[in-house]
Amino acid sequence: MCVEDRISNFSDHVLCHILSFLPIKEAVRISIISTKWRNLFVSISIIKFDGDLLFGLTDRNIDSFKNFVDGLLKFPDQVSLDCFRLHDGISSWNDGDHDFDVSGWICAALCRGVKEIDLKLHNLRDVPPVLFTCHSLVNLTLDAVGSKIEVPSDVCLGNLKTFYLINSVFVSDSINRLISNCHVLEDLAFIECSIANASELNIQSSSLKELALLYFDPTDIDHVVVINAPNLVYFQYDCDIVVYLLSNMKSLEKAEVYIWFFSNYYEIQDYSDYETSAAHLIQRICNVRSLTLGFPKEVGKLSIHVFFFL
Repeated sequence: MCVEDRISNFSDHVLCHILSFLPIKEAVRISIISTKWRNLFVSISIIKFDGDLLFGLTDRNIDSFKNFVDGLLKFPDQVSLDCFRLHDGISSWNDGDHDFDVSGWICAALCRGVKEIDLKLHNLRDVPPVLFTCHSLVNLTLDAVGSKIEVPSDVCLGNLKTFYLINSVFVSDSINRLISNCHVLEDLAFIECSIANASELNIQSSSLKELALLYFDPTDIDHVVVINAPNLVYFQYDCDIVVYLLSNMKSLEKAEVYIWFFSNYYEIQDYSDYETSAAHLIQRICNVRSLTLGFPKEVGKLSIHVFFFL
């Protein structure tokens, strides 16, 4: 019995959309069905590479894989990218054994006007400076475990709306320069980040609507965080207390604050500064419609949580 191939009769736009949702291995397999599918594959707008792809690669076919990725990202006259994702798995793209051109892949995606970049990489040796000057970027997730990031002086992410920074170390005051040059930023998160050799973390943005500071290490910024976000509607905080200078929080509607006192509990004898800072933080956000407060206080191995819901 002859079965009609209806899928191949779809328009090229629909077929590319279908390919974009498939894991890269499955998309490659489908692309070898016919010349039409093979030509469509290089036109997909969503490209995602996970570390699991490294399983099964041998020294014999590693060069073929590199050529495949280069052709997929760097082929001239390709359509713009909606999303480029590069994640480490059990194996890392930067393990030093395969010599992948990770920075080159990121630059190629940026050159194609990518709108969303999602990077989760261990030991990213060189973050391309162009990542911080790309005007097409709307969403950026940067999870660079074990990497120090220096932001160039000409940083400008004019269309960036969502920015998640995870497991990253920023050098000096470059993070403040980065935030101040994201003029339409709406959603900002620091997750397990730290800043080296900076006088303060300064978050000033009239466009910011959501802010999260989670497991943030403030010890290298003299315990000072400045937040001036008049249109902020959601604030999430979960880490040690620091000195906060808060202003213009009148638009805040929801806050979730979990203050972890005394990470060096057994060394600190005077808690008054911590308590004052915590009180100041709570006073500045107490007029929100929805407020969740948590105060874990470590006593030996005992952890006591007190929550208030207003």
